[in-house]
Amino acid sequence: MPAEALTLETFRPHLGSVFVIPFIEGHLELTLSEVRPLSSRVLSAPHHPFALLFHGPVSPVLPQRIYPLEHPTLGRQEIFIVPIGPDGSGMGYEAIFS
Repeated sequence: MPAEALTLETFRPHLGSVFVIPFIEGHLELTLSEVRPLSSRVLSAPHHPFALLFHGPVSPVLPQRIYPLEHPTLGRQEIFIVPIGPDGSGMGYEAIFS
């Protein structure tokens, strides 16, 4: 699915599901823990902005960059994620779509 076709409604049914980031040495699993709309200042924007919150293991911490996230239903999506820090659910990562 092309990135421009991704919307809040694309991800909402997959809340709580696992996305996998493959690496040569193995993989890292991130759980989609929140899908939320963001307010838009641009009324003519073709899509409503939204944010995704993922949780993974506390270590290793992934640096911010684009990662290939694989999901059994959504397939492989290239998503820019940013670490936002650990909490009781593990290390948090955020992706913003605007």
